[in-house]
Amino acid sequence: MSRAAFYRMRARGKGPRSIKLPNGQLRFRRSDFEKWLNDHEEVPAC
Repeated sequence: MSRAAFYRMRARGKGPRSIKLPNGQLRFRRSDFEKWLNDHEEVPAC
């Protein structure tokens, strides 16, 4: 996934929870990111 696509998803509220630092940078808790990633994992068709 490109960086731009990730930030578009986040802007639409579809990304993981984030923390915005005073300098404007974003940080993500590993647990929140991994949960978001697992929630969007494709299940293989049997």
